[in-house]
Amino acid sequence: MVTATTTLPSILKLKIDLTDEQFFQMCQKNRDYQFERTASGELLIMPPTGSETGRRNVKITTQLDNWNSESNLGEVFDSSAGFKLPNGADRSPDASWVKIERWNALTPEQQEKFAPICPDFVVELRSPSDSLKDLQDKMQEYIANGAQLGWLIDRKNKRVEIYRPGKDVEILDNPNSLSGEAVLPGFVLHLQKIM
Repeated sequence: MVTATTTLPSILKLKIDLTDEQFFQMCQKNRDYQFERTASGELLIMPPTGSETGRRNVKITTQLDNWNSESNLGEVFDSSAGFKLPNGADRSPDASWVKIERWNALTPEQQEKFAPICPDFVVELRSPSDSLKDLQDKMQEYIANGAQLGWLIDRKNKRVEIYRPGKDVEILDNPNSLSGEAVLPGFVLHLQKIM
């Protein structure tokens, strides 16, 4: 007996025309998956991360939230939060942060759905199935849409790519920690249990 198997890509890409409300409702009704939408309207369907990636990602969000609880400078979001970027893309960074004055300028309705704002700070943690090129493109998109600082943590290659507006990407090999610089004053992300 021969069993047929189908191998699907780790991220499914579909061209489906959905309004913002239809996209939001689809995400709400299918919470086991993470959806993103490119600026051109292409729907990206991603399976949940593996347990190891999820375990490491929570360490990023926890450190960021602990710092923010002390500083009260903004709002912290995990990977389940969606944002409508100025270019029309709907994205969900693995961890992100928005300055409090920018967040408070949104209406309660805007805050409830996919906030029409690009986070000031974003983190993407590369999982084993992630394409490095796709993540690099996403980081460039965040910066082009208003992010002030972005970190692409590449566990596979034991390096971090740092993205800033108007500057070349800085690459750090196997760093122990990262500084939040002027964007996140006083924040240091310790990488020992993340890399």
